[in-house]
Amino acid sequence: MSRVFYLHGFASSALSSKAAFFRARFAGHGIAVATPDLNLPDFSTLTISRMLRQVSDALDDAGGEPAVLIGSSLGGFVAVQTAIDRPDRVSRLVLLAPALDFRAERVGDLGDRSVEAWRETGRLDVFHYAYGRVLPVHYELFADAQRYQPHAARVPMPVQIFQGRRDTAVEPATVERWAARQPHAELHMLDDDHQMHASLDSIWREVARFLSLTPAPSPPPAAAPRA
Repeated sequence: MSRVFYLHGFASSALSSKAAFFRARFAGHGIAVATPDLNLPDFSTLTISRMLRQVSDALDDAGGEPAVLIGSSLGGFVAVQTAIDRPDRVSRLVLLAPALDFRAERVGDLGDRSVEAWRETGRLDVFHYAYGRVLPVHYELFADAQRYQPHAARVPMPVQIFQGRRDTAVEPATVERWAARQPHAELHMLDDDHQMHASLDSIWREVARFLSLTPAPSPPPAAAPRA
């Protein structure tokens, strides 16, 4: 099948637990998953435009057939925008709690910190889960994101979406509205939070069906012990 790319979320990394989960599941079908580190070269100067260039370059370097993009949270934003910009290089989308709307007064895990305060200071201190420490991110991330509107887009390829009803970082109603506008979308609303860790096994079963993966081969039976 097509090459698979996993795009991690904000303040996460290519080594996240969900990235590892999907790498292991796809490996059972003999499929390698590319997991670009979207923090590079520096998390503090992160922008949507930079992530889009990184993913687009990775798709071109991979060559071959159009790829499947799996996007988690902000990685979902990047996956959808990549599908808009490069429909020739994307065959299908799988979105996990996609952060499609970056216009809100509060974004993701900002908590009580407003976008206005972020603009005035020019930086926002966030806990980076992959690095295990607080790091600043420049306001340019938010300003640059306003150039893109994946929340208003329609994508031509099949899309599979998973969204937790108890998600406090991504508004479930926003995802439901977006899914309803897509010509080839299936939406799975889950009794789960933003991370959706409790639902990963059921998510994988649906992803495998969506991508028409054949069952992974069973391991050979263990040899009988010698007397």
